[in-house]
Amino acid sequence: MSSREMRVHLIGVSGTGMGQLAMLLRDAGHDVSGSDMSFDPPMGPALEAAGIRCLPGYKAENIDAGYDLVVVGNAIRRDNVEAVRTDELGVAKTSMSGALREHFLVGRRPLVVTGTHGKTTTSAMCAWILAQAGLEPGFFIGGLPKNFPSGASIGSTKRKLGGMGGARMGKPAPFVVEGDEYDAVYWNKQPKFFDYVGVGSDDVAILTSIEHDHIDIYPSADVYEAQFAAMIDKLPPDGLIAADARDARARKLVSSRAKSRVAFYGLDGDETGDVTPTWFGALVAPDPVTGAQPFDLYAGGSYCGRFALKVPGAHNVRNAVGAIAACAEGFGVGVATARTALAAFEGVRRRQDLLGRPGGIAVYDDFAHHPTAVDETLRALKSREPNGRLWAIFEPRSATACRSLHQNEYATAFRAADRVLFAPLGRTNIPEAERLDVDKLAREIGESAEAMPTVDAIVARITEQAAPGDTIALLSNGAFGGIHAKLLSTLASRS
Repeated sequence: MSSREMRVHLIGVSGTGMGQLAMLLRDAGHDVSGSDMSFDPPMGPALEAAGIRCLPGYKAENIDAGYDLVVVGNAIRRDNVEAVRTDELGVAKTSMSGALREHFLVGRRPLVVTGTHGKTTTSAMCAWILAQAGLEPGFFIGGLPKNFPSGASIGSTKRKLGGMGGARMGKPAPFVVEGDEYDAVYWNKQPKFFDYVGVGSDDVAILTSIEHDHIDIYPSADVYEAQFAAMIDKLPPDGLIAADARDARARKLVSSRAKSRVAFYGLDGDETGDVTPTWFGALVAPDPVTGAQPFDLYAGGSYCGRFALKVPGAHNVRNAVGAIAACAEGFGVGVATARTALAAFEGVRRRQDLLGRPGGIAVYDDFAHHPTAVDETLRALKSREPNGRLWAIFEPRSATACRSLHQNEYATAFRAADRVLFAPLGRTNIPEAERLDVDKLAREIGESAEAMPTVDAIVARITEQAAPGDTIALLSNGAFGGIHAKLLSTLASRS
């Protein structure tokens, strides 16, 4: 980490990752400013509370030659006036992932969580396990882990973070980072995780899965898979990669390319080809009262005891086994410590996040948007809330979800739901021939599914037909038109 105080400016500071980076830089003792088009809650107030100068709008005069570094956000275009001014003045610039590497990962020991699915939850589990082991890890996670309160100390300071608890400096020990495969910045169209691996001689990584995503950046499955192959190549010989043995692509790449030590993990009954997982979990029936998900853990063929998770679903057990493998083999954390930590793991906001039970109807928020994640999330919620009907309310919003790439997969992803309501596409810039056809999707699913014209129409339909004991799953990787507050308020007023 840089020990010299710097003047740093972030272009596009209000995004979750950029905002958390700004706060880390401020906590490291740097003078930090940031610009964006708006500073809405929760990030805007959090930045101001952190002592970061918030500059509304993008203006050339926001940049002067006295800055030591300008961090350019992923959403910023090369013709942005501040980006142009940075180049004119010759001020050093970098991406979010480049700044994180240079100023927080170098000299630390990264634990980088990569893969199409489960990164945020697995990262949060790793950070929590390492924290409970007394290692005081730093972390940078693309979500808000519930176990790390927003008012916790960050670095040497104590302040309210206004709800932003996804990043922490920690001590000179492990640093957990969610390794996003989306591109870093306009001049570096490579995955962010390229900046996170290969930092030291003994990096640790987790590879959860590989399933074609981010079609706007990676036009084919082969191009997408190649990014993970290159990541594996960058891991040092003295490092470790924990990989899900069930995922055929991950299994093949790790088996054929890894120079580092490998720890495969999985669940009992997985098809793992010619690989025998070192770590695997065997699911036990969920607790009918608490909804907790127990599982038995085995390592190297030996029984390690019964574990339990508050967060439901087989996919979360898989995340937990991967986190245990990485923390145990990479950092020497005892299995007993991991068991105690996971029993207290509260999950991550927007991942099977219970918002309330207005009128006896459970309303959950979840980030799921890929068909695999939708299927796993709905099945997990069905196991946690077995009574009443399960409503799946889905907004296709990401560049991939709005395209027809997974049209067929979506038709089966909602099988666990009793009712399915589709919102209109969250993007209007997708060519018509490439768009996901939600009307066709509703017809294929059958009478239980309906394509709705607006968010307000969805709220009205649920309010009219949902009954006490039902469960509502709101699935979107965006704000979903404010449906969360609207639905909670309307259901509460009905009761």
